[in-house]
Amino acid sequence: MADHRPCTARNETPLERADRNFGELLQELRVTQTGVQILFAFLLTLAFTQRFPSLDTFQRATYVTTLLFAVLAAALFTAPAALHRSLFQRGAKARIVQVSSRLATVGMGVLVLAFTGSVLLVVDVTTDRAGGLAAGAATLLVCLGLWGLLPRLVLRAGRAEEHRAAQAQARSHPALRPTEREVIRPRATVRPGASPREPSPRLR
Repeated sequence: MADHRPCTARNETPLERADRNFGELLQELRVTQTGVQILFAFLLTLAFTQRFPSLDTFQRATYVTTLLFAVLAAALFTAPAALHRSLFQRGAKARIVQVSSRLATVGMGVLVLAFTGSVLLVVDVTTDRAGGLAAGAATLLVCLGLWGLLPRLVLRAGRAEEHRAAQAQARSHPALRPTEREVIRPRATVRPGASPREPSPRLR
C-alpha cells in the first residue's frame, strides 16, 4: 500500500506532492512551449520566402539542423502530457513527474541549440559568416548563463544567507550553561499510618 503520511513542510501526502509538482511542471512547459512555437513557425515560413533559394550549403545545413532541433524540443516539451494521458489513473503519478522533469530538462538543452542555430542563420544571411558565428556563440553563452549558471548562483546565495542567519541567531542567543547542578537527595519512604521516627539522641 502507498504511504499517505505527510512528507513535506507543506503537510502533504506523497500523492498530493506529486500532483503539485506536476502542476508546476506544466506551468513551466507552457512558458517554454510558447517560445518553441514562435521559433518553429518562423523556421517553417522561412523556407517559402523568395530569398531562401539563394542560401549556400552552410546556411541550408544550419537551417535544416535548427529546424530539427526545434521539432525535437517541441516533442520533448509535449511528451509529459502524452505520458500523463497514457498512464492516467494507473498509480504512476510520482514516476510521471520524475520522467517528465527529465524530459523538460533535455528539452531546455535542445531549445538552446535551436535558438543558437536560428540566430546564427539570420545574422549570417543578413551580414556575414563571422558575424553569424559570433552572434550564435553569444546566444549560446547567454542561454547557458541564464538557464544553467544563474540557478546555481541563486541556490548558493540562498544557502550562504541561511548560514549567516543561523550564525547571527547563535550569537544573539548563546546557549545557557548550568553553573550549579541541583543535587536531589532521596527521601525516606514512610509507611501509611506510621509516624516518622525521631532521630536518636546520639544523632542530635
